[in-house]
Amino acid sequence: MNRIEKVNYINSLKKDLETNDAMMIYHYEGLNVKQLDELRDKMREAGALLKVTKNRITKLALKETTHSEAENLFSGPTAIALSQDPITLAKILVKFQKTNQKLKIVGGIMDKKLLAPADVVEIAKLPTLEEARSKIIGILQAPHQKLVSILLAPGRKIANLAHAKSLKKD
Repeated sequence: MNRIEKVNYINSLKKDLETNDAMMIYHYEGLNVKQLDELRDKMREAGALLKVTKNRITKLALKETTHSEAENLFSGPTAIALSQDPITLAKILVKFQKTNQKLKIVGGIMDKKLLAPADVVEIAKLPTLEEARSKIIGILQAPHQKLVSILLAPGRKIANLAHAKSLKKD
């Protein structure tokens, strides 16, 4: 890569870093191409971006961005995953790590805060936006459903009594 290509690549990476709220950093040493492609496919489905770059170039791109605190996490065979949704990103990495022990989560950045590997695991336990919405809807609907069943109960009892009386007359 010549100097102009490097500058363009750094600017492109800087743009990707600024447009995504979350960045997870992991070591991929020991993973084969098939496993990396599998991880890439899962990330792509979730709308995330996976990048394998040289640490020196990534550190240059991190400067003057909201992710600059993560500069110390880049050593060894490091890759980054970028996304607008940090919970889904963490879920995919943690789930993939359970089946592929060679993937090591190094840390990340979420809302301009540095994350340790344990923090990434904790974030993965949180419900996604869709899951949280469905839980909230369920909570909001439950009182209404109970109220309707309470209001309908006396009518049901009267209907059952009338039906039982009609059966006795026969």
